[in-house]
Amino acid sequence: MVPGSSDSRETDRLLNLAAEGDRQAFNRLFEQHRKWIRRVIVLRLDERLKARLDPSDIVQETQMVAFRRFQDFINRRPMSFRLWLRRTAQQQVFDAQRDHIDRHYRSLLREEGTLNRSSMLIARGLLVDKSTPADRMARRELQRRVAGAVAALDHLSREVVVMRSVESLSFEDIAQVLDLKPPAVRQRYGRALLKLRAKIKDSGLSE
Repeated sequence: MVPGSSDSRETDRLLNLAAEGDRQAFNRLFEQHRKWIRRVIVLRLDERLKARLDPSDIVQETQMVAFRRFQDFINRRPMSFRLWLRRTAQQQVFDAQRDHIDRHYRSLLREEGTLNRSSMLIARGLLVDKSTPADRMARRELQRRVAGAVAALDHLSREVVVMRSVESLSFEDIAQVLDLKPPAVRQRYGRALLKLRAKIKDSGLSE
């Protein structure tokens, strides 16, 4: 196992077989992570592009791209296979959205912000759950406003918050995926939380 790698022995075994040209071994590796990869993709798809982009198509594209780049991964082993596959998926969803957003729509996104699934999931996690229908209705409105605060973060800060608060990745894993140092990730995460708290207060909500 490469130093710093978090791949299991079974994953290493399959990686060695795949490196020798065993396509079935690569497919087994991908299938182990398919559900997780799909979640990574769904979290980042803009709600207004659902009619244009199908998460399943991006999953398949991720698999093909990962297979094409697999030998480079084996030669370098920059991180665990799981994280490398996740980073590949993240790049595919960003590329797909870039290709499907024209200039007018891109400016619209800049003006309005993107209340995508990741923003809503973070907002959901920040709010205390309620049980009565009236409380749930009020909570949905609060969730929408908190999601607006999340969406107002810059792209990198929002990614760090999503990866840490929604995906529960460690700061070390986030640093590997984003090509940053762990202390820099911790600092950006802390600053992002302070910005969220300030925006939430400005909107009239309590902490």
